[in-house]
Amino acid sequence: MVTSRIWFTSAQKAELWERWKQGQSISSISRALDRRNKTGVQRIVSLHGGIAPSARRRAASALGLAEREEISRGIAAGLAIRAIARSLG
Repeated sequence: MVTSRIWFTSAQKAELWERWKQGQSISSISRALDRRNKTGVQRIVSLHGGIAPSARRRAASALGLAEREEISRGIAAGLAIRAIARSLG
């Protein structure tokens, strides 16, 4: 019997952590999320040590969409890397 893994969506993970914070058991959380067994829920909870991970956010030093687009257009136009860097500031 081959089974494929069913991944949790972001909304399901948020609900999982909210229910965990309320003190619900892993079994009741897995039933609420319509999971056949509790191993998926148990894996996520144990992977993070029972503490919900903080929301992901980009570093301030990461390039924004406009900057990445400008780099892409500069490369397509055949500009040198230093010329592209100068245009970005």
